[in-house]
Amino acid sequence: MSENIVNVQETIQTPQEKKLTKKDLIHCFILWEGFTECCLSYERLMSLGFCHAMAPIINRLYGDDEEKRIAALKRHMLFFNTENNWGAFIPGLVASMEEDLANGGNVDEDMIKTVKVGLMGPLAGIGDTITQGLVKTVALAIGVDMTQKGSVLGPVIFILLYTSYLLAMGIFTFTQGYKIGRSVLSKITDKKIMNKITDILSIIGLTIAGAMIANNVSITTPLQFTVSDSTVVIQDLFDQIMPKLLSAVAVLGVFNRLQKGISVFKIMLAMFAIAIVCSLIGIL
Repeated sequence: MSENIVNVQETIQTPQEKKLTKKDLIHCFILWEGFTECCLSYERLMSLGFCHAMAPIINRLYGDDEEKRIAALKRHMLFFNTENNWGAFIPGLVASMEEDLANGGNVDEDMIKTVKVGLMGPLAGIGDTITQGLVKTVALAIGVDMTQKGSVLGPVIFILLYTSYLLAMGIFTFTQGYKIGRSVLSKITDKKIMNKITDILSIIGLTIAGAMIANNVSITTPLQFTVSDSTVVIQDLFDQIMPKLLSAVAVLGVFNRLQKGISVFKIMLAMFAIAIVCSLIGIL
């Protein structure tokens, strides 16, 4: 009798495992696919849409804990940007990670943030290339060719082909993200392995950020000095020290200001003012 009472007490004290339902995942995917790019900004880009898509997941897992729900909403409002369809892998994976976190698994908040940052760049590159550069071009070619030949079905065929691809690819990547996440997280029981995965994804994210700086930020100076019969070009000196040195310094300066809590709007105004002044006096 006493053993039965103990068993009942242990059952009552054991917290019930939190599970996402099929309805939650479908709701998350619909919000992701339909509203991810409805509210973009330079400060956050797709983060508001991502957070909106994660709302059903957050409500299911943390609905009874206001503090955890607020924390989850905040971590998904950080800067995020990727391609919608191949990038649907990320919300699917994050949903499984949030589920593991809510049940006291090895996942922590930093791991979730790192995974998002580490995957958004590579999936954006793949998705933009295939979706915009290949699939859309082929679908347009078919539709335009039919239209030029006098068929009114040209635009309809383009819409059907492109929409079918978007939905099929989005559903596939989202589903695989969730399945892979559950499979991997269930097998990883060592915290050290999770930390190694976090470090790897952090390195990937930083590498992508460095490549974006080199490709998209171009700051040079025309300053040069003449000493005796030789001319010293300041930009050449900088390039010898490190190519894109001024660009890297500018990005690090902006990052430092963001860490200090200065708003993006104020930083942008300051950058415009500095650019105008430097241009007028011939520094940059």
